[in-house]
Amino acid sequence: MNNMYFTEEHELFRQSLREFLKKEVAPNIEKWEKTGSIDRFIWEKFGEMGYFGIAYPEKYGGLDLDLFYTVIFLEELQKINSGGFAAAMWAHAYLAMTHINKEGDHNIKETYLRPSISGEKIGCLCITEPFGGSDVAGMRTTAVKDGDHYIINGSKTFITNGVYSDYLVVAAKTKPELGNKGISIFVIDRETAGVSATKLDKLGWRASDTGEIAFDNVRIPVSNLMGEENKGFSYIMQHFALERLIMGVNAHARAEYALEYTIRYMSEREAFGRTIDKFQALRHTIADIASEVEMCKEFNYSIAKRLNDGQYVVKEASMSKLLSTKMADESIYKCLQLLGGYGYMEEYPLARLSRDSRLGPIGGGTSEILREIIAKIVIDKKEYKAAT
Repeated sequence: MNNMYFTEEHELFRQSLREFLKKEVAPNIEKWEKTGSIDRFIWEKFGEMGYFGIAYPEKYGGLDLDLFYTVIFLEELQKINSGGFAAAMWAHAYLAMTHINKEGDHNIKETYLRPSISGEKIGCLCITEPFGGSDVAGMRTTAVKDGDHYIINGSKTFITNGVYSDYLVVAAKTKPELGNKGISIFVIDRETAGVSATKLDKLGWRASDTGEIAFDNVRIPVSNLMGEENKGFSYIMQHFALERLIMGVNAHARAEYALEYTIRYMSEREAFGRTIDKFQALRHTIADIASEVEMCKEFNYSIAKRLNDGQYVVKEASMSKLLSTKMADESIYKCLQLLGGYGYMEEYPLARLSRDSRLGPIGGGTSEILREIIAKIVIDKKEYKAAT
């Protein structure tokens, strides 16, 4: 236990979560990976256990716990070897629900946050567009005011939980002529007329439903606007720090899982009359991987501490995602190699791990975009500030 960040209560929570995942989730993973959909009962079980309410106010059924409970939640999800299942859970709990909690009014929180915490409703966050990718400011989806309603038109893509969720948190331009200063955030019920979704076929994250969503003259009441009109871009940017740290934590956790599995395998696999963990070339590869995992993990914990203390860590969180996802890809590649031919077999975990890990440097802001953001901060001295 790292006593700098985790208390005995944290570790008890970790053990309880680990047992829950082993009992309730692990037996179903192969089925969900094949079908590409996750049974609704598990969302309700997560809700019953309080896992969706970790970071949210007690007023709406949450637990209002510190960020290191979230870190544990993310780490343990990575160790059941389904990046898709993990993504479905954290995209609901920390992408969609974050906006509902931060920008939604009391009525919206009662309607969406409370049942999200209980697992009765599933949410998704819709920002990325087919023509925009990482260019949030370049989005084309519009929300035109018509009396006491908005009319939404446009499309979103690569949306986790985009097909089976019950509601959508959607970014759209209310004043397109203002560029990124004309974006607003809305919540839309799945059953609203004009909302349609198409499921995407992916390399990895097979258990999660990633969708492309179309909005065709979708009419919603003005009460579905969250926060202030035209302030959406600042809300999105503010929450990106948490999303990028989440991706960083996910990366170090899956790399750690790959490392632990590979060490066990090497201790059992024999070649030339001894187990392969006795061969210096392989031992030194493990030493390199372990060092890189530990460096990223400690860096991510320090960022989590600062974010938990209320600091604005956009630079550090961007660095976390950039370096941790790169490290995870490289580490898992090496671990697969250490398993030899068995690493390439689907019955061993490294094949799926390598596919799932590849999304790390792409989702939530590509590595190329993150490098430019970091360069602007360290070279151009650009300052990113919290939304007010």
